[in-house]
Amino acid sequence: MYDFAIVGGGIVGLATALQLVQRYPNARVVLLEKESTLAYHQTGHNSGVIHSGIYYKPGSFKARFCLAGHQALVQFCREQQIAYDLCGKVIVATTPQELPLLDTLYQRGLDHGLKVQKLTGEQVRAIEPHVRCLGGVRVPTTGIVDYRQVAHKYAELILAGGAEIHLDTKVEGLRSHHGVQILQTRRGELEANFLINCAGLFSDRMAHLAGVDPLAQIVPFRGEYYELVPERRYLVKTLIYPVPNPDFPFLGVHFTRMIDGSVHCGPNAVLSLKREGYRKRDFDLQDMAEVLGYRGFWKLIARHAPEGLQEMLRSLSRHLFVRSLQRLIPEVQACDLLPTPSGVRAQALKPDGQLVDDFLIVPAPHQIHVCNAPSPAATSSLEIGRAIVAQIPLLPSAPST
Repeated sequence: MYDFAIVGGGIVGLATALQLVQRYPNARVVLLEKESTLAYHQTGHNSGVIHSGIYYKPGSFKARFCLAGHQALVQFCREQQIAYDLCGKVIVATTPQELPLLDTLYQRGLDHGLKVQKLTGEQVRAIEPHVRCLGGVRVPTTGIVDYRQVAHKYAELILAGGAEIHLDTKVEGLRSHHGVQILQTRRGELEANFLINCAGLFSDRMAHLAGVDPLAQIVPFRGEYYELVPERRYLVKTLIYPVPNPDFPFLGVHFTRMIDGSVHCGPNAVLSLKREGYRKRDFDLQDMAEVLGYRGFWKLIARHAPEGLQEMLRSLSRHLFVRSLQRLIPEVQACDLLPTPSGVRAQALKPDGQLVDDFLIVPAPHQIHVCNAPSPAATSSLEIGRAIVAQIPLLPSAPST
């Protein structure tokens, strides 16, 4: 019998467990992870960016959690001696039509209190000599880190705080009896006074197991990357992003210098045929049947068909992928790129075809369900965990620990 059971051993679940053991030091806390290692899926395939918050709508959870989460994460890395680098990034406009959008981003950065700098094309080249653009915005607080290392440090502190972490423990059933949450796992049954669902790509299914409708369904999008060969890493000194298309929910391909010195190029965004499908050939019949049978998916396709087609073509053609990269750095050639592992983003989609643009945290009696936590969830993880734990005493049947 536990006070709190957390489902999901990614960075959000771990951050939530860490906040619990810090706030309720005498509570019995258990975290359940279906894989044999922590941070295996979205966290382990993360681009490693410490986001600044410039993209996010003022007042949104993403903006609030990212701005505060950035500071909390950097402080955590300093205290725990985890390597990170606030190398900054430039967002660049390559066409005249993008310049007004760049102005909007610059103003949003100012609204968030960020020390952003507006740059001419020549000033951008002083930072990134190989970029060709009409203008840019520099965001000096953007950084890089290894989120898998951060997650494992969270786990170390969780265990030191007296909580338990059970690996290879998939939750296969869930029922509530007089307020007690009874979880059936492949290793047996356990009970908890309170359930926190941080199951990522399977968060909607976990919510449904608990009898909760999150009013959205997870649709998996695979992000495919290339890596610059070592002798061409000099082309990128920090992070280089295009101006995002405001009508499309993804940022577009960009260059990211990783904490190990490698440089990743991407991602595109294509429908994954499996919720944990990191390869193009990965397929799961149930996952695909759910997507194709969901009316929200077809409405999304109708709304973004041209952009979606471009993403698919870029997935199939290295030549087209390279052309997208050449918009930012014309010197990049196909021979400069090596394939590198993909990631899969758990994106919540509403029945009307609108992507859930913000974090989606759904409370229920004796439960909280995190049903949408895409980027910048890793940057925001400590703040998301803090917000989840702060909700618990406000619920009618909060555990007394």
